Amino acid sequence: MEQDIAPLDAAHLRHAYRLAGQARARGDRPFAAVIVAEDGTILAEGLSTQGSGGGGTLAHSEMNACAAVIDARIPRARLRRATVYSSGEPCAMCAAALFYTGLGRVVYGLSAAAILHLRNATPATAGLSMSCRDVLATAAEPVEVVGPCLEEEGAAPHRGYWPGTA
Repeated sequence: MEQDIAPLDAAHLRHAYRLAGQARARGDRPFAAVIVAEDGTILAEGLSTQGSGGGGTLAHSEMNACAAVIDARIPRARLRRATVYSSGEPCAMCAAALFYTGLGRVVYGLSAAAILHLRNATPATAGLSMSCRDVLATAAEPVEVVGPCLEEEGAAPHRGYWPGTA
């Protein structure tokens, strides 16, 4: 069930959606993540590089955003108060990476179910079925999870991208 969010959260999530469109335009999968500090400063942006950069673990947008804040040596205390805005529900791998990077809050757009529907996924292409919320519920430090949010807007970069979809 889609959640209502504050106007500032909506603005940052829409920024992630615009970045997802940029990822698609350059030939990558239409996903993006933005890490925003408590004061509203954008700490990092991560676009999917699944396409131009190949595939695998480091091609996910959340992994690229996490790598950017780690490379920037942003203190963990600041990251605990930061929010990652992800265009789609982070997969189990990315959810774990967000926790281990030190992020304290996740706001995502498209649910995993909506992404699977847009991808016209089959059991062989669906990946892991554990939700972001379930992964982060096991974290040693609490991580707030908000989503799905603004799904209709988040679906736009995906329409017509996936094989076999219109």
